[in-house]
Amino acid sequence: MERRNQTGISEFFLLEVTEDPELKFIFFGLFLSMYLVTVLGNLLILLAVISDSHLHSPMYFLLSNLSLADICLSTTTIPKMLANIQTQSQSVTYTGCLSQICLILVFVTFESFLLAIMAYDRYVAICHPLRYTAMLNIRLCGVLSLFSLFLVIGDALVQSLMVLRLSFCTDPDIPLFFCEVVQVIQLACSDTFVNVIVIYFASGIFGALPLTGIIFSYTKIVSSVLKVPSAGGKYKAFSTCGSHLSVVALFYGAAFGVYISSAVTESSRITAVASLMYTVVPQMMNPFIYSLRNRDMKAALRKLVSRTPLL
Repeated sequence: MERRNQTGISEFFLLEVTEDPELKFIFFGLFLSMYLVTVLGNLLILLAVISDSHLHSPMYFLLSNLSLADICLSTTTIPKMLANIQTQSQSVTYTGCLSQICLILVFVTFESFLLAIMAYDRYVAICHPLRYTAMLNIRLCGVLSLFSLFLVIGDALVQSLMVLRLSFCTDPDIPLFFCEVVQVIQLACSDTFVNVIVIYFASGIFGALPLTGIIFSYTKIVSSVLKVPSAGGKYKAFSTCGSHLSVVALFYGAAFGVYISSAVTESSRITAVASLMYTVVPQMMNPFIYSLRNRDMKAALRKLVSRTPLL
């Protein structure tokens, strides 16, 4: 019997968080709490940077952009998952799935570029402190951020629109809690060779390029710090990179965890959980990492809270 070509399917079906009715309530509360903490924490970072003139510097400008990207990425994935838990329906419309694919690609890739620009900021601050203001300023950071954003939007649009050319003739069940481009094209019954080539090419460019920049920057930083004669000077130099290094380790460590889980296990649920953690945990932890390890940020947050009127 010839398979029917369902190019115009109306919806996909996402993986169910749990089939246990009692656990659904627990998971709903857990993910809702994580989402609220993520949004509130990153929003406080944004407001602190905007309201405190002492934080109007390239590093905090980039941090505010990272916080905004964190909020957007979490909002792209968690609310739909919460709605599916609440309604006990795992469906997502075809248009909604494509939109989610595009937005996830935009914000994940944009975060990696922001981390690379932040690494360059730390490189200039440590290796060329006397030339810091000449080599880096908020305007340059804004240009680099906008250029990166335009690049990742273009990449996301290309990959998302290329899904439109695919035909789906099997049950459109996505083994994740959200729509992801690789998992979606694996459901297609038409030729996906071009899509795979584009994904590998984009991963090589937009994935490896920021990571290479981060590694290069920290190679120069380590080389420069090791030349400092005093142990106190070395500690002070490395401490200025502590927050950024923690965020980088969390972001790329979670990404590596997703890759390992998909490579070593055939369990779709384990891979789904790893993918969810990649799009939730780093975004939730970033505000804590920067606020707890940064004296200026803690002072700005205290000023912001003290100025906030109690209802």
